Amino acid sequence: MRNWKISPKDSFVAAYIDCYWLLEKTADDGGPKSPKLNPDPAGHLILADSLQPYHYQSETFTNQGVGSHFILPHSKTFLMNHSQPFLVVGIKFHIGALYSLKLPSSDLETEKVLGIHSKELLSVNANRLITNSLWSADKCRDYLDKQLTPLVANAQKDSHSELVSKILSTFSNTSLSDIGSVLGCSQRTIERSFLRVTGFTLKQYDSMQKLERLLNYVHKLDASKLEWADIAFQFGFSDQPHLVRYLKSVIGSTPGEYAQLRDLAIDAYGNFE
Repeated sequence: MRNWKISPKDSFVAAYIDCYWLLEKTADDGGPKSPKLNPDPAGHLILADSLQPYHYQSETFTNQGVGSHFILPHSKTFLMNHSQPFLVVGIKFHIGALYSLKLPSSDLETEKVLGIHSKELLSVNANRLITNSLWSADKCRDYLDKQLTPLVANAQKDSHSELVSKILSTFSNTSLSDIGSVLGCSQRTIERSFLRVTGFTLKQYDSMQKLERLLNYVHKLDASKLEWADIAFQFGFSDQPHLVRYLKSVIGSTPGEYAQLRDLAIDAYGNFE
């Protein structure tokens, strides 16, 4: 198994792109054949060979196809079919960047996977990129930086996206109810702009951030060291049953079931993304 993650070098591109990443699974690699992709408020453009199949399933849809595709921001867990070998390069956008870049269209969408041709969005030849995937991460980054420059040059910021940038910068050290007063805006204005730019409410975003921190923490621990009552307290849950209900609702497993299966993408491929 091969993977890497690297940030853009071009500062202009880096304002909209969080990172580039590569993931390869060969026939000899083990791990879950149907790992779960946990909720993510950022969008990912997946660049793949035009004949490479993909398959995603959630509570509300099943989407399958071949080639490049867009994983749009989503608050639900997606089940992926990774039973066959694959090689993909991903572009992870910053939260809210799709709004300013008008991607994948002028109407912000969430909870979807969309099949696309990479050249519909930028002048990247996905087949060439995959063929040359033995390039170093640095060379891939430089190539993608160059191809993305025209796209980010056409980004359109407005009062809503500017406000959301401020919200995100204060989020980690400010309670949800205090963000409006800290930024000098009404809470209604805060909520309206955040929903418009990201597709999610502040509460949904907060829940996704909490889940990401929790999963990153649990990923580092051996199953025998998982004290769920302590984890519940550490991550702000009122008690262990509250944590059980939360995990069941967002990843479809209780803590005990998850500890046994370890079937999330972070478990299958590590914390590279």
